[in-house]
Amino acid sequence: MLAVYAQSFSPEDPLSGLVVGERPEPKTPDGWVQVTVKAASINHHDVWSLRGVGLREESLPMILGCDAAGYDEDGNEVVVHAVISDPSWRGDETLDPRRTLLSEKHQGTFAEKVVVPRRNLLPKPAGLSFAEAACLPTAWLTAYRMLFTQSGLQPGGSVLVQGAGGGVATALIVLARAAGFRVYATSRDESKRRRALELGAHEVLESGARLPEKVDAVMETVGAATWSHSIRSMRPGGTLVISGATSGDAPSKAELTRIFFQQMRVHGSTMGTRDELGRLVELCDVSGVRPLIDREIPMEDAAEGLAAVAAGDVFGKIVLTR
Repeated sequence: MLAVYAQSFSPEDPLSGLVVGERPEPKTPDGWVQVTVKAASINHHDVWSLRGVGLREESLPMILGCDAAGYDEDGNEVVVHAVISDPSWRGDETLDPRRTLLSEKHQGTFAEKVVVPRRNLLPKPAGLSFAEAACLPTAWLTAYRMLFTQSGLQPGGSVLVQGAGGGVATALIVLARAAGFRVYATSRDESKRRRALELGAHEVLESGARLPEKVDAVMETVGAATWSHSIRSMRPGGTLVISGATSGDAPSKAELTRIFFQQMRVHGSTMGTRDELGRLVELCDVSGVRPLIDREIPMEDAAEGLAAVAAGDVFGKIVLTR
């Protein structure tokens, strides 16, 4: 079958280890099910895998991809939840110390077929296209959990989204506006600031610019480059939810004095549960909210999409289609 996989690692030139070619069809263990992939979206996780982060050399070759939508063995339209927990684990899958994502231990979704535990499948509503549904399990689920599980925000509250443009950030803007929050966003790129306004942000500023008001919560995925600005943009008692650090995890100032003196909370967040994904899918179905898709490209052209994500040349999600 056609697949997009990592043959080797390179921190400096991640795409040098990428292969688009034939791989054996997956075998289906007991309790697992085979999915025919119609669409799969690209995440930064895939670029990190090509750099050798979170993926061991003995696991190569590894088919990339966490997200997918397609048909199960009975012809039902389904969405794949990417978090694979231990079979004995009960409760929040993201807290399982043995959890893994597709494309780390188990082969990923950038292929004609993928196998996953049966419990990892959710019905795809007819109103969502395969491409739209394939955007939800990682970036949009991460945003959903940040906003609705971790932040403590209430309708009418205010939120800052750092680094408008990527999949998680654009999802945060759309979901926050739909939930009735006052939404601020930042970007270094003027065109991305303009598009963030079109998405629903109330005001968009240059990175590091002073906000008109202190916000109740900050959604942080950039890391070191925006950390101090995030802390200084919060009201006393505010919450910073962090789910990534694309600019690095070592800010020049930790802002510890400000954090403890103003009784701020810093809350880590990773992916989301199957139940949260189910609620996100339902939210999109009943509200008309749809993932922002930067572009759809054939799976054969995956290198183009991965290069764009690695360069930050995206606004929304890039989706590979079959």
